[in-house]
Amino acid sequence: MENLGWGLQMTVVGMGLVFALLAALWGLLNLVLRFDAPPAVPAPSVRDVKPAPAGAPAGGMDADLVAAITVAVLTHKAIRRREAAPAMRSYWPGSLLYASRWVATGRARQNRSWRGKP
Repeated sequence: MENLGWGLQMTVVGMGLVFALLAALWGLLNLVLRFDAPPAVPAPSVRDVKPAPAGAPAGGMDADLVAAITVAVLTHKAIRRREAAPAMRSYWPGSLLYASRWVATGRARQNRSWRGKP
């Protein structure tokens, strides 16, 4: 029974040491983040913003550059749409809507049980 008391005492000391070190590490990280934070930049007021001329492209960029960026973004969006998460997909994963005959045959073979030679 005396070994049980010693074991419980060592457990409490060990866990206390672990949690004390975790708390010290948490405090150290908070201290580093406080000193390493970027300086706050005041937001521009409404008076500082000047409206762009009627025919000027976005941000003062060339119109051809804006068109090229737009095409690249739309192409990227179309490609990523097919690779998106299930909530964004137009078909359910595992459905046979876009499966070829090879894929359908492979799935059918996987679902059949294998029988060896008698």
